[in-house]
Amino acid sequence: MAGVKDYLNTQVGKNREQIEHHIREILKLVGEDVEREGLLDTPARVTRMYEEIFAGYEVDPRDVLGVTFEENHEELVIVKDIVYYSQCEHHMAPFFGKVHIGYIPSGRIAGLSKLARLVEAVTRRLQVQERITSQIADLMDEVLKPQGVMVVVEGEHLCMCSRGVKKPGSKTVTSAVRGTFRTDSASRSEFLSLIKG
Repeated sequence: MAGVKDYLNTQVGKNREQIEHHIREILKLVGEDVEREGLLDTPARVTRMYEEIFAGYEVDPRDVLGVTFEENHEELVIVKDIVYYSQCEHHMAPFFGKVHIGYIPSGRIAGLSKLARLVEAVTRRLQVQERITSQIADLMDEVLKPQGVMVVVEGEHLCMCSRGVKKPGSKTVTSAVRGTFRTDSASRSEFLSLIKG
């Protein structure tokens, strides 16, 4: 299956004219001259950007995990430092960071690149970091049915860094724990130490 980056949000494509019109109107309402050379193509560029950054709406994240494989591996599997970019649903401002996913299989594994594609499918839409974290853990749990899943998401939110309290450099860290990770502190510790290393 192709990655989320290969998709474009078809709703944006279908509504291109209206979106461009509204972007132009917003530019006017904030005091800009929409006839200025630097802004002439801005509505079209923003619309093309929306097609890409909201591509997650075109994908069922369950399908992104794709084909799973029977494998008798029952030790921790980690894919860490998966870079993501998303849009805060409260301000439509970007936030970005890294996702770390660990799971202990119970007979089924997914291709490692599928975990990165899952992150793309979940983050390329209007989101909040807490939901991203839970959705990834829940989808891993639902599709792979592992012994346990742990997800840690780090994020820097421009709605907090460039406006409001204006605290650049501050990071938000969220985690979701499913299955054996809830009760097995040794597995949790192993995961946390390995994503820091």
